[in-house]
Amino acid sequence: MGLLATLLIFGVSLSLASAERPMRRSLVFPMETDNSYVELVPQKDLDMGAFTLCMRVATELAEGNREIILFAYRTLYHDELNVWREADGRYGLYLSGDGVLFHLPELNTFQTHLCLTWDSKLGMAAFHVDGKRSIRKVYKPGHKVQKGGKVILGQDPDSFLKDFDSKQSFIGEITDVNMWDYVLSDAMIEALHVGKRMPRGNIFDWETIELIVNGNVKVITEEL
Repeated sequence: MGLLATLLIFGVSLSLASAERPMRRSLVFPMETDNSYVELVPQKDLDMGAFTLCMRVATELAEGNREIILFAYRTLYHDELNVWREADGRYGLYLSGDGVLFHLPELNTFQTHLCLTWDSKLGMAAFHVDGKRSIRKVYKPGHKVQKGGKVILGQDPDSFLKDFDSKQSFIGEITDVNMWDYVLSDAMIEALHVGKRMPRGNIFDWETIELIVNGNVKVITEEL
């Protein structure tokens, strides 16, 4: 085989290898606003009696006494599923009304792998921080998350995709947002934390998710 042919094959191989390398998208919310957010398009309706929600989050806002919205799922009339860092430093899950609060290690400028699980049958709710599970708390047994809404990152909509409050907005970086309509085991969540391959989210799969960006949000793509 000639030198030219060898170089061509080598070049094609490099191109294919580059094309096959996994990529990660990160969302950077650089400043406090009342109009910047990212809508996540689900693979199926959020019609759920259980879920696992995971993401990697970095923010310096947690150094102060400010509310921070981490995840918002809003239907026409209700906040169906919201995750907050409260002004007093606790973390809360809210399903259509009053929430359940947890004392967790604080978010900071380095990425934290944050997961949340809930199951309607027994009402068991728990957070996982960098692979370690909090205590379980009983919250809304028998409840069901309703379909027909929108999921956004970066803002808390007080009505359907509007009425945002800049003082509740997220500032920082979010990546690896995945969601399942069932509860992952503690061992599976710990494996996700260290980067092992697990069943991909059947509600949100970060590798294939469709993002709709609004306002001043930067989407950064990098090789893994």
